[in-house]
Amino acid sequence: MSVPKKIILGVTGSIAAHKAADLASLLTKQNCQVRVVMTADAQQFITPLPFKTLTRNPVVTSLYDEDEGWKPAHIELADAADVLLIAPATANIMAKLAQGLADDALTCIALALNSRAKLLLAPAMNGKMWQHVATQANVKTLMARGAEIIGPDEGLLACGYEGVGRMWPVEKIVDRVMRL
Repeated sequence: MSVPKKIILGVTGSIAAHKAADLASLLTKQNCQVRVVMTADAQQFITPLPFKTLTRNPVVTSLYDEDEGWKPAHIELADAADVLLIAPATANIMAKLAQGLADDALTCIALALNSRAKLLLAPAMNGKMWQHVATQANVKTLMARGAEIIGPDEGLLACGYEGVGRMWPVEKIVDRVMRL
């Protein structure tokens, strides 16, 4: 029997945050050890309870959330991760990561991520935000550092526009995580 993959699922403030619950469920069913880290903005769209229930693990919602023991939760998670999957990945989180900002648990985990772990980002945002020169520059910076960007897809967006910006389908994201 193979060792379960250790997945950190970062959830950010997008209407697509509700799809992250399906991601957590599918990854858990794939025998992954899933730990969810939610930004404050993500909690405006979905609560930690579904993630806690689906993964059977506590959810990190603050840089100051601590498990038992002495090691800071964000360092412990970064050390153990096989994959840091951020889905949905907003323009804001990608800008923070590209600039090396670490002002919450998720960005601190990303900066402290062990060298063997993969960073996988599934963008979700308004099409104009996705196509903005700053976002595209941040995407290029992140890819140059080894991050993998999956999506976004085209279709009807939550804002009412039609175009690119939808988060990739959860089944495709899970498939990509499992192939890493």
